[in-house]
Amino acid sequence: MERRLSAILAADVVGYSRLMGIDESGTLQALNRHRCELVDIRISDYKGRIVKLTGDGILAEFQSVVNAVACAAEIQRSMAARNENVPKDERVEFRIGINLGDVVVENGDIFGDGVNLAARLERIAAPGGIAVSASVRDQVGSRLNLGFEFIGEHMLKNIRQPVQVYTVSLAPPSSARLVAQNRNTCFIAVLPFTNMSGDADQDYFSDGITEDIITDLSKISSLHVVPRNTIFTYKGISVKVKRLAQELGVRYVLEGSVRIIGNRVRISGQLIDTANGDHLWAERYDRDMTDIFAIQDEITHAIVGQLKVRLLPEEKKAIATEPTANVEAYTYYLRGRQLSHTWTKSYLQLARRMFCKAVELDPDYARAYAGIADCDAAIRDWAPDDVPLRRILEMSARALALDPDLPEAHASHGLALHQSGYDDRAAAAFERALALDPNLFEANFHYARFFFMHGNFAESVQYFTRAAAIRPDDYVSPIHLMSAYRSLGRVLDTENWARLGLLRAERALNLNPENSGPAHRGALALAHMGDAARARDWADRAIAIDPDDIVAQYNLACVYSVLGDVDQAIDLLQKLLPNSSVYHIKWFDNDSDLDNIRDDPRFRKLLTAAMTQRERMERTGAEVELFPAVHDA
Repeated sequence: MERRLSAILAADVVGYSRLMGIDESGTLQALNRHRCELVDIRISDYKGRIVKLTGDGILAEFQSVVNAVACAAEIQRSMAARNENVPKDERVEFRIGINLGDVVVENGDIFGDGVNLAARLERIAAPGGIAVSASVRDQVGSRLNLGFEFIGEHMLKNIRQPVQVYTVSLAPPSSARLVAQNRNTCFIAVLPFTNMSGDADQDYFSDGITEDIITDLSKISSLHVVPRNTIFTYKGISVKVKRLAQELGVRYVLEGSVRIIGNRVRISGQLIDTANGDHLWAERYDRDMTDIFAIQDEITHAIVGQLKVRLLPEEKKAIATEPTANVEAYTYYLRGRQLSHTWTKSYLQLARRMFCKAVELDPDYARAYAGIADCDAAIRDWAPDDVPLRRILEMSARALALDPDLPEAHASHGLALHQSGYDDRAAAAFERALALDPNLFEANFHYARFFFMHGNFAESVQYFTRAAAIRPDDYVSPIHLMSAYRSLGRVLDTENWARLGLLRAERALNLNPENSGPAHRGALALAHMGDAARARDWADRAIAIDPDDIVAQYNLACVYSVLGDVDQAIDLLQKLLPNSSVYHIKWFDNDSDLDNIRDDPRFRKLLTAAMTQRERMERTGAEVELFPAVHDA
């Protein structure tokens, strides 16, 4: 048995039995949504580990007590915001207890007085509150912008000695405290700019403006900017600026709007000091589209000027650097980026055309070359014959040559190297991309797939969870998380991510009913949830949308395997194998969705043929594009 010192977080839902009695289905859906969209992600963000889920309860372990408390505070603040418009008797509210103590580790579970005390502290916590032991309070001290209130000594069940208990004050820190602890840092949030064009298809442009301003401001060391994945959870939601600032722990908020009329663009922006409600700066730009980069630059410098931030020479150079001087190329790039996130062949091909048009308009546009490389690497899942690896490597290398510090270029180069079999170099490229931008979706998503393919599911979970948090419309990462947790034997985690994956897939399918991607991935989620009838219905829909989709065929083989339909699963695998890339075949090794058919002689024969071809490629360093058809014995 292993013993270690850990910070233990215990949480449960207040009045869970009462809520279940009122609306069992609604309560379960709400709880799973909060877990998948908030709690699991925050625990991962703060380097915690969910040890177990028990009905309405959560037990998590952290190596850092500061991280444990910061995580709990963010969860409770976010839950308060989520419950703001929910009737009081229908709210899902957590209470949380945290203790720092010795634990015994056995088979991934943790035991001992340290765990028991955390559970007892959780019972003391108020709804929406956090109770901690004196050891937690002493270790955290003033490291976080939180207060602690002593509520006395308590005799707790099965704990021999009285325990000094503190509650955590979630009230936002005053501006003075922020300045005292971060003397040279201003905390700012850039709200998603509102699309005022009257056309939802123009969202890609207003979102792109927002992201670019966040990126520019993030290059300034004296500014702490709320990252894109957090701020875009507020998109389309009416929020009070002061309340939002409190939730995010910032003093300044930038909000604005974008309207495109023909070849002209109107951008309005205002910077608010939430400490007193003052509008420090407001401006409206009504110009030609060709001035879009100048407008972004003026907004950034206006914020810098108003906050009296001193720019370092390298920061001035960084924010003055434009990815392209061609606004039409920029527009095509933004469209391509939006389309590429669907991870479906037809959309990826369309996204590639957008990136190629951007390159045609500006041959020195590094991000567009990275986009082409990403699309090509993804399209290989469907059509390995059409996309030689050499071309992917050339596109990603071109992006790096144009901008050696472009995180998107390092991420696409890592994917190309991984598909080419150079995994050590691929891992280094992914690490470099994440060092440059930890919130880059592509870097997190591709690195997660890298670990999944190697059977390193614990690492895979970390990066897929991050990817799912960065883009709330990403339904692919939750489906991969479902499979990874199944491989880890984590049943409740598997179910939670299946539900979130299905929820996101349903939204995507409603938006784009001609897209087979959410249909076949939703079918896989339903299979994991045990809903065989709906899983088959969704599978039929995916095939009806695109009967030749090789990735759909693979995922549906997994669906039938999970459901125990062995013959259907193997029939599909036999059809797709001759057209699969070596990279795709590698998923066979560690995908637990295929476990139900692994002992079938027909599957073993298929796998043997696939491995033979792969070994030949690895020996010679040559790329093997096609696998021979394998028939039943």
